[in-house]
Amino acid sequence: MSNKITGQNGENIAKQYLLENGYKILETNKRFSRFCEIDIIALDKNTLVFAEVKTRTSDKTGSPAEAITRNKYRHICAGLYTYLGENPQYKKYRIDAISVFLKPKLKIEHLKNIYL
Repeated sequence: MSNKITGQNGENIAKQYLLENGYKILETNKRFSRFCEIDIIALDKNTLVFAEVKTRTSDKTGSPAEAITRNKYRHICAGLYTYLGENPQYKKYRIDAISVFLKPKLKIEHLKNIYL
């Protein structure tokens, strides 16, 4: 399975997980520049959530969330501030990391309000 397909599968699983936990999905794969794409933008009650999804086919290489670098985090922040400028009705926001392990069995780790 290619990395792109693995990533898409992980994002679909993460979206379903968020929906099942009461989130409202507002946007997926929102591109702000060639450097910044936010995987999922959702609403958790009155808090806007910018979620970065990382997927791995196994748990042998560590947590997928560890693959979120400072540089990636800075790009997410740039997109976040652009989105907030375009949508001033949102006052509360956070950045979450969602790790999806596909094997040996499906496992999801949701880290809320990450900061690097």
